[in-house]
Amino acid sequence: MKSGYSFVQESRKKAEELMKKRLVEWRKQHTVERIEKPSKIERARALGYKAKPGFVVVRVKVRKGGRRRARYHRGRKPSKAGMVHFTPKQSLQAIAEQKAARKFPNLEVLNSYLAAEDGTTKFYEVIMVDPKNPHIVNDPEINWICEPQHRRRAFRGLTAAGKRARGLK
Repeated sequence: MKSGYSFVQESRKKAEELMKKRLVEWRKQHTVERIEKPSKIERARALGYKAKPGFVVVRVKVRKGGRRRARYHRGRKPSKAGMVHFTPKQSLQAIAEQKAARKFPNLEVLNSYLAAEDGTTKFYEVIMVDPKNPHIVNDPEINWICEPQHRRRAFRGLTAAGKRARGLK
């Protein structure tokens, strides 16, 4: 017997026209945007999201492709500029988690997932947790994130995407 979330997942596959309209709106928004609830509820719940105080969902916009380096402004030999073929050592998902962590320094990144993508942009939804919130501190399933060794975990490669980038998963 199928779960309720599997039916939600199937219905999403049929709603492509709605997704196109959403992408037009999302492109106009800021790079890091706090949202009320996750767009993929079944994926968010599988990654640890709960609809209770202390949990925050953030949509992050990341440009596809390799790293863009700043151009120099004085005379140099163009072949030594090193403008192309530079890639960051992290996935775009890990970069999105770090962008969210910079925007909300009082929250910790729990996990993230790909919400949508178009030709030039990927949109990730990052699940964040407030370690000072009493609902989080008193929840035995998630209160591990309140401990000091989990501080700034997105920057130290301790999230799932960060571990994959480091070759640990």
